[in-house]
Amino acid sequence: MSQLTLETALAEMPLIAILRGVKSEEIIGIADALYDAGFRVVEVPLNSPDPFASITALEAFRGRMIWGAGTVLDTAAVTEVGRAGGQLIVSPNTDPAVISASISAKLTPLPGFATATEAFIALNSGARYLKLFPASTYGPAHLKALGAVLPSAACVIPVGGVGPSQMAQWWQAGARAFGVGSELYKPGLTANEVRWRAKDIVAALHAAMR
Repeated sequence: MSQLTLETALAEMPLIAILRGVKSEEIIGIADALYDAGFRVVEVPLNSPDPFASITALEAFRGRMIWGAGTVLDTAAVTEVGRAGGQLIVSPNTDPAVISASISAKLTPLPGFATATEAFIALNSGARYLKLFPASTYGPAHLKALGAVLPSAACVIPVGGVGPSQMAQWWQAGARAFGVGSELYKPGLTANEVRWRAKDIVAALHAAMR
């Protein structure tokens, strides 16, 4: 079996589950539910309870899912994510130092950006995947305009206020994956509730891609 990468995981299902607030004791059950629904990428934001314990627990999904941390703001956090077994470094901002540290640690950076300037700083620092954040502030027209100048190899992933009903507009504008947070998971939801939300989101994505 070939090694799973972010590229192959997103090719299988272009969705990232953002589990802000998840607890380490529930991460396995929720990740199982997500996998069952078709998700292959999981992000545990570092402002969740005991995030490194959750990231370590996801080792049970190696070869089946890609996972890592969100809200990564400095290089020290990159090091900790790597030690915990994470593979993905997601940030709300464009920080060349964080991108460089991620690449040096053989982790995949996913920096946040809003403008063309930030996008090219991220790309020139070695990132390929770009998180348009907060996406709802800018809208699909913003992404479509950026598409005229961004290289074709760049993969833009809208995050923040992009629910199932908006996915078709974003896909037509050039989005090639989506980060989904509160529409999928909120603290207190059971794994079964997450499973049904995830299946609805997957169905909406498939409809948007047609």
